[in-house]
Amino acid sequence: MGRVLTLRQCADNAIRRLLSEYPDGEARWMVRIIFEKLKGWNRTEMMIRADQEISPYIAGKVDEITRRLLDHEPIQYILGEARFYGLTLNVTPDVLIPRPETEELVDMIVADAHGRSDLRVMDLCTGSGCIAIALARNLPFAEVTAVDISAKALEVAAGNATLTKTTIHFRNADVLSLPRPDKADMDIIVSNPPYIAESERTAMDPNVLDHEPSLALFVPDSDPLKFYRAISSYSRLALRPGGRLYFEINPLFAPQLRSMLEADGWTEITVTPDMQRKQRFISATAPAE
Repeated sequence: MGRVLTLRQCADNAIRRLLSEYPDGEARWMVRIIFEKLKGWNRTEMMIRADQEISPYIAGKVDEITRRLLDHEPIQYILGEARFYGLTLNVTPDVLIPRPETEELVDMIVADAHGRSDLRVMDLCTGSGCIAIALARNLPFAEVTAVDISAKALEVAAGNATLTKTTIHFRNADVLSLPRPDKADMDIIVSNPPYIAESERTAMDPNVLDHEPSLALFVPDSDPLKFYRAISSYSRLALRPGGRLYFEINPLFAPQLRSMLEADGWTEITVTPDMQRKQRFISATAPAE
């Protein structure tokens, strides 16, 4: 029978092992998240219970999760959840892990729509549904449609909508070949499409490259704007005059994307940096016909 450990001993041991692959702050954060998931203990409760013995089962689970983290498996996939815009959402390897930058995109849309209600919103390449759900919960009485090519991603997104008690209309479709809309009745279209060039693979961390879905990440070097071009064309037909288009983008292609949107006839085109001062978002207005 293995040695009985206190919470402090178990946590310190996990942190010590993780330091071989992760910075100190990240290793400590991950161990806190592990105990919060397994036992529901926050940082203060962990300090209070530091000398309390933990069960062999919990010690074994901490060891298992630590081993997976040392193999660079993202903690969000291991625990099956991620935080986004104040919500806890389910995630699987079928969807990208929601990023803090994408929360900034939601902030931008919510701020721009301040004081408006009953908006019709479409989220293209929805993945986990994080953008669609956050907008549905923060835009008063919005009608939100979310689209993705992956049926498995839509299962995750639909589960998240149920989990957060949010009404979303889901569509399984390829945004590269969406049928012409019946009418221009959308107020907002947003997308965080694949935008990482294949040539950027070599600079990526293994936790992303080896575990997150390539379908949602990469575009060919020969046509890095392929999703933006298709979505721009569709959105010109689907948005009302004055409707707004929002993208999360690859900073490397911000100038080309601005030029493409100008050529497509969009107005009020704005490139906005993220918190890291990278050119991460672009928004535009559908012209009055």
